[in-house]
Amino acid sequence: MDNIELVVKVLSESKEPLKSAEIAEKAGIDKKEVDKAIKKLKKEEKIESPKRCYYTIKK
Repeated sequence: MDNIELVVKVLSESKEPLKSAEIAEKAGIDKKEVDKAIKKLKKEEKIESPKRCYYTIKK
């Protein structure tokens, strides 16, 4: 499973928005890799940010 899939999995399992550091901790990957994945997912409009620095799956 690549980093983007891990980020999506962690976010979809979470009931509340998460910070990138929390996503990195739960996915077991480096925060820099999470930030890259988040940037790509936001561009593809698969995730959203309900408040600054918190991310969740777009419904």
